Amino acid sequence: ATRTKSADVERADSGIGQMSARKWRNRASETLSSLQAWEAHRPCTDCGERDLPVETDVQNCNQRRADLCEKCRKRRTERKESVLEFVNTEASYGEDLRIIKEEFYIPMQAAGLLSQEQLLGIFSNIQELIDLNENFLEVLQEEIDQAFDQGDDDLMTVCIGEIFLEFVNMLPAFQTYCLQQSSSVNMLNALEKEKELLRIFLNVSQNDNTALRRMNLRSFLMAPLQRVTKYPLLLSRIIKATTEYHPDHGSLREAKSRIESHLEHINMKTKQEGNTWTLRSFRQDSKKKREVINIEMRETALKTVGWLREETRFVMEGSLQLAQPPDGQWVKKGSKTLKFQNMQVLLLVNMKRVSESSLESAEPGPVKDAVLVLIRDKNNGKFHLLREPLRLSNCIVSTDPDCDDTFELIEIRREAFVFRDSDRARTHHWFRQIRRYSRELGSWKKRRNALPNIMISTPHTRP
Repeated sequence: ATRTKSADVERADSGIGQMSARKWRNRASETLSSLQAWEAHRPCTDCGERDLPVETDVQNCNQRRADLCEKCRKRRTERKESVLEFVNTEASYGEDLRIIKEEFYIPMQAAGLLSQEQLLGIFSNIQELIDLNENFLEVLQEEIDQAFDQGDDDLMTVCIGEIFLEFVNMLPAFQTYCLQQSSSVNMLNALEKEKELLRIFLNVSQNDNTALRRMNLRSFLMAPLQRVTKYPLLLSRIIKATTEYHPDHGSLREAKSRIESHLEHINMKTKQEGNTWTLRSFRQDSKKKREVINIEMRETALKTVGWLREETRFVMEGSLQLAQPPDGQWVKKGSKTLKFQNMQVLLLVNMKRVSESSLESAEPGPVKDAVLVLIRDKNNGKFHLLREPLRLSNCIVSTDPDCDDTFELIEIRREAFVFRDSDRARTHHWFRQIRRYSRELGSWKKRRNALPNIMISTPHTRP
């Protein structure tokens, strides 16, 4: 009687009879066997291939890196080694920079061996390079430490490409140093022949100072040139060991392209200045050529506005068609009556730095100023400004539904310009960006929702 009652309770609770329970156990056993078979031939998490070796030893299975084929296991090892090589060589480069300052610059300055002007001529912007290296290395090391703390022994979460692009403003600093290298060495050679105390100091330092590793000052002064030319090689190694599905793959390729373009630009500038030496050259393609042109235009724009490089953001740049309407009736007549000319236009924003650890913060600081720089197409190998930059704080930007392929910029109390791009959508994007900063910076921005005052006098104001 007791056995019958317990059986009744079991059926009442589960609703599964003896035959059904037997079938369910058989299916569960079959499912478990299928899962075990799939587990033995599960796909690699990196490449999706199913060539994983079957592990019979439980201990070996636990020790093996989870779900990786032999090829991807080897690739991860190569990537980790390449990432660590990038960081370690950056640290070694930083140590050489500190030796230049602490073992040569400071003692020579304290002993009065050279004047401040002579020191600047030899050491150029070495302090700027030191600051950039310290900030760059700090972020790199933090990423490495964080990956290890989170159990990422393969450093797969470390994105060198993204970090490099954050610090891309260090490349113009390398350019400044490289372009002055020839004159720096010539000045050092001349001063060493002229000043006996300087010659004695350099000889004693090389032979007796163990920190110098028996290297002379000229060898250390080559460190920035050697470092900037090594970046593409180090990035190439990381790219080769990084699968295309990795989130940093695109940034790595972009970083490599940017540094190669800057090296080509440096070579071009050295040739223009009559120097015979060049940095390591790379194969040119159309994209790199365009980037070299963009670098040159940015330099022209920065020199014109006189802003600090680290406080400048290039919001937009590219070719636009520009016309200056003779009167305010051009809308009724249509843009076809205007005479357009091709122009290179750069939208620059001057902002305060919001973080000392990153030169290009993802969150922009408060905008202090914004300008449009208008550059004529290249003539005789050089860029020429059309006019002085247009400060958007003194401009009113508008568009008209009857001419939706153009927009008008009126410089208060001066002149008006009509812009358009060959692509209508890009024309609208230019308009929105320029209008945004014009409204933010204009002293009249609180009046009538930033609409122009009807009393503002301009030569070509529309009725």
